Amino acid sequence: MESNRQYQAIGTSPVWQIMILAIAPAIGIGICRFAYSLVLPDMRDSLGWSYSVAGIMNTINAAGYLAGALGANAAIRRFGMLHTIRVSTIVSVLTLAMSALTGDWVVFGFARLLSGVSGAFAMVAGSAVATSIAQGQRQHQAFYVSLFYLGPAAGILISGFVAPFLLEWHGAGSWWITWGVLAAISASLTVLLLTMRVDHSPAPAGASKTQVKAAPVLFYLIGYFLFGTGYIAYMTFMIAYVRNVGGGALAQSAFWTCIGVGALAHPWTWSGLMAKSRGGGATALLTGISAVGAALPLFGTSPILFGVSALIFGNAFFAVVSSTTAFIRVNYSREAWSRAIAMMTVAFGMGQMVGPIAIGIITDKMGSLSYALNVSAAILALGAVACLCQRPIDQHAPRARVQTI
Repeated sequence: MESNRQYQAIGTSPVWQIMILAIAPAIGIGICRFAYSLVLPDMRDSLGWSYSVAGIMNTINAAGYLAGALGANAAIRRFGMLHTIRVSTIVSVLTLAMSALTGDWVVFGFARLLSGVSGAFAMVAGSAVATSIAQGQRQHQAFYVSLFYLGPAAGILISGFVAPFLLEWHGAGSWWITWGVLAAISASLTVLLLTMRVDHSPAPAGASKTQVKAAPVLFYLIGYFLFGTGYIAYMTFMIAYVRNVGGGALAQSAFWTCIGVGALAHPWTWSGLMAKSRGGGATALLTGISAVGAALPLFGTSPILFGVSALIFGNAFFAVVSSTTAFIRVNYSREAWSRAIAMMTVAFGMGQMVGPIAIGIITDKMGSLSYALNVSAAILALGAVACLCQRPIDQHAPRARVQTI
């Protein structure tokens, strides 16, 4: 009989083990994906990009993420979860280096595509490993799962502390220096991940053959798709909005840091709610709060208002991703976890593909970034309604026991 704990740290606590795993999405998501928003204004000015082109680059990244989500299970079966996490993180670092080498949009676009694939691999495999580690704990399971999602928040904080000031110190056209420094920082973090040792047993028998159907979670998938569409618009264009209303490096860094701080606080803020929810209610609430955060900048340009918007949005939008993993943990058997996570990631990735390019086109047509925020908030509100319609699913296989913090 398989041990209740599929993955067990050697000589380290489960908390530390999950936080080491979180380095993978910190680089693949927090830095590779989101730091683009910080560097984008300088790239637009230096390279002459429109908002549509700028959006296309994030759509390309989202397309890679979607492809990675579709192929993650095959990679995991072929190479194993831990090897998939490590290799995908190395690839993410290489894409950051590629981003610094040239302003050619084809090369940069390829780097964005590749980082999307590697980020999805890291997220799907890392989520499954972190969920298994958390399942071995009799207390605070939802909290342990949420710790994995501190990784992207840490990546946001790192890029927020570094990118705006590098761009200001080195002046116009210094986007390539910023990408190079972020690549160096990410490489140093990867060393810690590569030295991690985990003693793990094979995946449960039949895990690769377990079928996960979309129909029972259709409302949830629609809601998660809309969440992916709406949140990425805010994350792509909000720094440009801050810059357009006169915010310098300090204002941009402060705003981005507030998103990261809000995200770091989400396990303590929302784990209790996620542990008690079996349907889509928790995700609906968190998506709705994200919509409120996205809409706040439309009511003024006060730094305080921007800071509150960033804190609310950061705290809620990462919790949405955590709540999805919690939903899977209590509604599916362990054998189905990786496939269910991949299915959710596909819906999320499709939303991320649609969001940047569609809202970039709208912004170019209307001539104001405020329309990006309007559309983002409206789409997030629709996503909340869809998730609210999701009820617990009926699985015959035994599910994880729900724990509260």
